[in-house]
Amino acid sequence: MHHHAHGHCDHHHGHHQSREGNQKGLAIAFSVTVGIMVLEFVGGLVTNSLALLSDSGHMLSDAASLLLSLVAVWLASRPVSPKRTYGFYRFEILAALVNGVTLVIIAIWIIWEAIERLVHPPEVESGTMMIVAAVGLIANLVSAWVLLRQGDVKENVNVRSAYLHVLGDALGSVGAIAAGLVMWLFGWYAADPLISILVAVLILRGAFAVVRQTVHILMEGTPVAIDQAEVKAALSGIDGVADVHDLHIWTITSGLDSLSCHLLIEDGRDAQAILQQAIDLVETRFHIRHATIQIEMPHIRHSEMEV
Repeated sequence: MHHHAHGHCDHHHGHHQSREGNQKGLAIAFSVTVGIMVLEFVGGLVTNSLALLSDSGHMLSDAASLLLSLVAVWLASRPVSPKRTYGFYRFEILAALVNGVTLVIIAIWIIWEAIERLVHPPEVESGTMMIVAAVGLIANLVSAWVLLRQGDVKENVNVRSAYLHVLGDALGSVGAIAAGLVMWLFGWYAADPLISILVAVLILRGAFAVVRQTVHILMEGTPVAIDQAEVKAALSGIDGVADVHDLHIWTITSGLDSLSCHLLIEDGRDAQAILQQAIDLVETRFHIRHATIQIEMPHIRHSEMEV
């Protein structure tokens, strides 16, 4: 997933293009999703279908995540300022956290409603419901296709999460169509709340994953793909390094990792040569381009760090 820094000059144009593609893809997917959400919400009220309402709840969460992804792409392109030395990269993570939390709330509400409905299943106009869900399905597939063509679903975690959301929506629509069919054929109205619970559980699973990841990042946790002990061992292995301490590795935003550490080196060694080795090691082996490394001679004393 981590691609390496290609020489900045030659690839800058390409990066800019992919960002514009991401923005365009996300914008189209967002408009489509909002349209379907309104359709399914109204359709759910008219036909009395919780499956449609729950799918429109899913759509709401998706529209929000697409909008947040869009805003994050736009903000990330804004310049870094003295007040915000990391620019707005972190907004993407905050956005994802808000997203995850609202998703959890929506899912719990749907499950609550569905349980009440299982006790007293109301009648649902299944014909209209299926038509609405089918329109939703088609629109979702269009959004997914647009994102695949315009954005870089493989590289950018932000765009990929949006794409997965849209695919999840398509599943929800398929579920609503299936429930409509069962009710239409057999008049078994419990199918509606049961499918809603299924959609809600899918939403919950995704939401918990998002919340867990984002909280880990906001707590300055070590990036999932990197083993801190391994980094420490690799740095200690550099010839002339006596000790590695105060090593921190954290994520600024998905795909952008940072590292800071102190290297205690043996007397009489070439500090700059060792520093160069450490920088190269961190970049080539662990793909961290944002490293701050403090080189210390044996006579340096500083107070013990709290963390």
